Amino acid sequence: MKKLFNWQVTLGILLVGLSIVFYLFHYSVFRDAHHIFLYLIGDIAFLFLDVLIVTMVLHRLLEYRDKQSMLRKLNMVIGTFFSEAGTELLKKCSQCDPRLTDISSKLVITNNWGVKEFSEGGNAIKAHTSNLDSKAGNLVEIKDFLLGKRPFLLNLLENPNLLEHESFTELLWAVFHLTDELAHRKDLAKLPASDCQHLAGDIKRAYQQLVLQWLDYMKHLKQDYPYLFSLAIRTNPFDANASVEVR
Repeated sequence: MKKLFNWQVTLGILLVGLSIVFYLFHYSVFRDAHHIFLYLIGDIAFLFLDVLIVTMVLHRLLEYRDKQSMLRKLNMVIGTFFSEAGTELLKKCSQCDPRLTDISSKLVITNNWGVKEFSEGGNAIKAHTSNLDSKAGNLVEIKDFLLGKRPFLLNLLENPNLLEHESFTELLWAVFHLTDELAHRKDLAKLPASDCQHLAGDIKRAYQQLVLQWLDYMKHLKQDYPYLFSLAIRTNPFDANASVEVR
């Protein structure tokens, strides 16, 4: 860092020195100090506008473009997550939802969905306050599935760009917490009611975030990757009539 700073200082002094040399050369040739100071002050006055344009307009535009590029790359990671684990985990967790039909009817996504429909779907998810029943699902199956996917999930956390996607990072932590809770219980068939209720809360936390991220991912596919969107519709975990075969 010190080396870089010294290099920048040296370059700054060199540039200022060159400016002085050329101004002196201009004066020695034309002997017109009025002309020199006229343009010098004008250039300095415009410098403030130049800084304003660069820092507040161009910098923001470049920052926005870089952020959009990063989000596209992150959506690729999110897509891998749902292909490898997320969609199947959604199916397994949704078995614990006694009011699944209330929300599934609002998440049967079609090719006709637009911004309005995705917004309404997101609002429906956020308003869904069902208390999950861990006994209604297959906890052993969920445990085995998550333990099998743990190396894959750990690899996702190694991606430093995920820090830019806070909601997806929160989802991963919720899934990891559920995995640890299930892994520490040896016999999931003989749990007291209080512990089943505790696990239901852990499943609900992961389940709600899973559904929201899944809907955002479906919206992204609809906008940018229609061929992937077509497959996602045919594997929709909330559509009882979904079939991967094109009919």
